[in-house]
Amino acid sequence: MRFVIVGCGRVGAQLANRLSLQGHEVAIIDRDPAAFRRLSPNFRGKKIEGVGFDRDVLIAAGIERADGFASVTNGDNTNVVSARIARQVFRVPKVVTRIYDPRRAEIYRRLGIQTISPTEWGATRIAELLCHPGVTTLLTVGNGEVSVIEVEVNAHLAGHRVNELVIPGEVNVVALVRGGRATLPTLGTVLQMGDTLHLSVLATAMGRLSEMMHLG
Repeated sequence: MRFVIVGCGRVGAQLANRLSLQGHEVAIIDRDPAAFRRLSPNFRGKKIEGVGFDRDVLIAAGIERADGFASVTNGDNTNVVSARIARQVFRVPKVVTRIYDPRRAEIYRRLGIQTISPTEWGATRIAELLCHPGVTTLLTVGNGEVSVIEVEVNAHLAGHRVNELVIPGEVNVVALVRGGRATLPTLGTVLQMGDTLHLSVLATAMGRLSEMMHLG
């Protein structure tokens, strides 16, 4: 696959290195040529000096044939403008942008631009670590109303059945991992120590779930 990345900071460089290592065609854009020093010596993609929302620069990076585009500079405005051009002008199928201001994130989601908000994610994760230390969030949906979480079965949960954790409309058990093998448990599945549960849960039900599972 072909990808174009705008911003060769720590995130952009790591993303470019990872995609390149996986065998994808990668072009990374940055206005500062010194930023390319962050790339691995094994990076095989293109390094394009220029502004990420300049049409000629994007074309030089191969955006007309790109399967995916990511703008991950330190500036929200640059990221948004670059992402909108990629999406609306060049019709790139998959566009992702980093937005520090979570209030703007939903606006761009409605425009078909997937957003990552380090501010929102970080605040959510810190709150979880403080309030629900036994929970790891794997995915949030929408504006964080629903999360998919991972929980290891503790002594309190062992011996109980899956149906005891289900709260209709609030909590569902999505998957169970036992001995490295993932399954879709039935409501009658008995939990064992060492099992890992994946659950979908409303944000408003997190406190209730933690109490039920004796987490934290």
